[in-house]
Amino acid sequence: MKPLDGVRVLEVAMYGFVPSAGAVLAEWGAEVIKVEHAVTGDPQRGLRQTGMFRIDGDVNPNVEHANRGKRSIGLDMSTEGGREVLYELTRRADVFLTSFLPAPRAKFGIEVDDIRAVHPRIIYARGSALGPRGVEAERGGYDMTAFWSRGGIAATITPPGNEGIINPPGPAFGDTISGTNLAGGIAAALFRRERTGEASVVDVSLLGSGLWAMGHTVALSLFLDKPMIAPKPGEHGSPRNPLSGLYKTSDDRYLSFVMLQPGKFWRDVCEHIDRPDLADDPRFATAEAIADHTGDAVAILREVISQRTLAEWTKQFATLAGPWAPVQDSQQVGQDAQIRANDYIVDVGELELVSNPVQFDTTRSEVGPAPEFAAQTDEILVELGLDWDRIIELKTAGAVT
Repeated sequence: MKPLDGVRVLEVAMYGFVPSAGAVLAEWGAEVIKVEHAVTGDPQRGLRQTGMFRIDGDVNPNVEHANRGKRSIGLDMSTEGGREVLYELTRRADVFLTSFLPAPRAKFGIEVDDIRAVHPRIIYARGSALGPRGVEAERGGYDMTAFWSRGGIAATITPPGNEGIINPPGPAFGDTISGTNLAGGIAAALFRRERTGEASVVDVSLLGSGLWAMGHTVALSLFLDKPMIAPKPGEHGSPRNPLSGLYKTSDDRYLSFVMLQPGKFWRDVCEHIDRPDLADDPRFATAEAIADHTGDAVAILREVISQRTLAEWTKQFATLAGPWAPVQDSQQVGQDAQIRANDYIVDVGELELVSNPVQFDTTRSEVGPAPEFAAQTDEILVELGLDWDRIIELKTAGAVT
């Protein structure tokens, strides 16, 4: 049994952010019904160009990632019949999940008061770009604008003198992080309702999620009254610790050291790079000495590590006590044995998807495929108790697909 077995989620949302919350809830066991426009569907279905990637054919990973394990119904909420079906679905749901802005929510009759009039105990969850309060609460946005740019991430990771601003590492980066935050908030609200009977309104924004991801940096900047400045490419990561930074291998790959107590790990590193003589070098005899001679240590490590491939160092560092990792791209992670051992990437029909990061009882997530547009419309209408005469009337009126 999954943690959210028996929970019903009604999702009225588009693109990546809020639907990714529904995807996480579905992996946790919830039944998620995705409401799409009766004719055009979720615009994400038509998104074929993402960055340098172009997707052709029937399978679209953009859609699959954020819509796994759901069922889809096509509704036109601007029609009386469409709203009738929506409200009937609402009566049977535990969670109403939406990405719509305040004006469209009012237009389609899906504001908090509208939904609570139908189901007083429903959890109402909404994802926004900039939060539910303030003069810009009614403005929309995407992860590139609200999460990446306005949340402080883009400027913080862009080194001085760089032409332009560094872009996100890929599509829906902030969307997926924010969606997971929203799923967690919904789970907490369900727990509260179970304990107290009180139904919450849950809000998560792209802006708030971006700030949360930058929490340590923002706190330091506000305390010290200055922004964090990214090191220039090629500079060592820490001015006082040679064991916290990136090192290039002979095959133009990189490995990352993050040993925050260099005095504790220095001797072990020296032995693993076959330079035990450095362990007793007076320049590196204490943590203070290592900090004072970071430049010397970095130069030595760069020279030594550049003489072997990443594969060779991976084998050599298998018994290294301190934290380190290979630097991998979005394709290389698929060949990582540790990732595969933990089922962080799973098969879903014709493609592989990254699983949500939460596992229960050391068990892999069961991931189902995303639904085709409006594929379960008839099935869902029959479950609501509508007879075929009424279903045909709704279809004829354009209320449902």
